[in-house]
Amino acid sequence: MRTLEDILEEYEFLEGDERYSLLIELGRELEPMPDALKTDATLVRGCSAAVWVYPTEAGEKLHFLADSNAAITKGIVALVISAVQDKAADEVATLDVTAKLEPFDLKNQLSSNRTQGVPNMIALVKEHAVRLAAAS
Repeated sequence: MRTLEDILEEYEFLEGDERYSLLIELGRELEPMPDALKTDATLVRGCSAAVWVYPTEAGEKLHFLADSNAAITKGIVALVISAVQDKAADEVATLDVTAKLEPFDLKNQLSSNRTQGVPNMIALVKEHAVRLAAAS
């Protein structure tokens, strides 16, 4: 998975539909999430499209599987995941993911329907990180 910094570097050179294409491409690059994990328990609430996020064990680092049934939304999911993927739980617990995503200006680039679930997804990821950090 690309780093958020690498994605931003490319994103800044693009405009309009090219940015949508990049988001769709990022969504396609997500690690496949088995259908068996796409349950009500892994569903992120508040998203206009269905979004699932499942934390997996990767030693002392956080690793997430995620998916969406909408291409652009899946790309936004990939952005969020790239901000936290394979980082230490204590680092993610204190990371301001929203601030990391601000340079992408998603609120002005996409409809509010596409971005309304982002805070819920960030909260879910951070809650998991806090739980793991507290346990170690």
